[in-house]
Amino acid sequence: MDRKMANRKLIRLSQLKSKLATENLEEIDWVTFGVIVRKVTPQSANNGRTFSIWRLNDLRDLNECVSLFLFGDVHKEHWKTDQGTV
Repeated sequence: MDRKMANRKLIRLSQLKSKLATENLEEIDWVTFGVIVRKVTPQSANNGRTFSIWRLNDLRDLNECVSLFLFGDVHKEHWKTDQGTV
């Protein structure tokens, strides 16, 4: 993990909103970690393609979640991922 995190900044999901408002995250190499706390049953978009929505949390502030939309190959590969997975 130390090797993977070298020269990267960790931003907690619960801090993401405030960091987006105060820092230009496009200019730095950053990572975040989250736990899937809720999954919505896969849905169909207007174009007929199926997608998933995950609610992610860092377990530090349970009121701050991030919604992650999975489309295309990412949806196909990961839609069966279990709730509770990091």
